[in-house]
Amino acid sequence: MIEFFTAPAPNGWKVAIMLEECGLEYEPRWVNLAAGDQHTEDYLAINPNGRIPAIIDHAPEDGGDPVTIFESGAVLLYLAEKSGRFLPDDLRGRSRVRQWLFWQVGHLGPTLGQHGHFHLYAEEKLPYAIERFHREALRVYGVMDRQLADNEHIAGQDYTIADMACFPWVRTWKAQGIPLEDFAHVKRWYDTLKQRDGLRRGVALGSDMARRGEMSEEERKNLFGTGKARVR
Repeated sequence: MIEFFTAPAPNGWKVAIMLEECGLEYEPRWVNLAAGDQHTEDYLAINPNGRIPAIIDHAPEDGGDPVTIFESGAVLLYLAEKSGRFLPDDLRGRSRVRQWLFWQVGHLGPTLGQHGHFHLYAEEKLPYAIERFHREALRVYGVMDRQLADNEHIAGQDYTIADMACFPWVRTWKAQGIPLEDFAHVKRWYDTLKQRDGLRRGVALGSDMARRGEMSEEERKNLFGTGKARVR
C-alpha cells in the first residue's frame, strides 16, 4: 500500500492521476496547507522541503523497508518504474519523457505558480510582477503548443507521466486568464485528456476540500510567508 501525502492542488493532482491510471492501492493522507501541516516536524521528516506531494511505499519492489519519495517529478518516475507503465522502455522514448517531465517541474509549474500568486492571491497587486509572469506563462504555453503541433502527447505519440505532470497546471488556464483558444494544439490535447477516466478521478481527488473564500492572516503566513518554515 502507498501512503499519499497530498492536498487539492496541481502538484498533488499530478500524482493522484498516476495512482488512478495505474490502479495502484493507495491511501490519501491530507496535508492542510492553510493550517500549516506542511511545517510540522512529522511532515518534514517525510518531505524536508515542506511541500506536497510525497509518498511512502510500504510494499517496495525489493521487499525491503518502506520507501519515502518527495518531489512530484521523482514520485511520478518512481511510480512509473514500479508499475511498468506510462514510461517507454526504449532509450530515446524514455529520454524524451524525462526531458518534458523536467521541463514541467522546472518551467511550466514554477511559472504558472508565480503567475497565479501575483495575479490571484497577492494582497498588493504589483504590475511589474503580474506582467513579467504573464509574459512567461504565454511563453511556456507557446513551447507546449509547438511541441504538440507534431505530437499527439507532450513527449511523443503515447500518453505518459509527462502529460500527467502538465495537465493539472494547464487546468488552471481560466483562473489565470490564459487565452487557451490561442494555443490550438494545447487545447486539442487538453480536451482529449479530459475524457480519460483515470485522469478525471485523479483531479477529482480532494476537490471538495479545496479552500474557498478569504484567507486569514495566519493562513496567508502558512501558504505564502515564512511562518514556521523559517531558515533554521
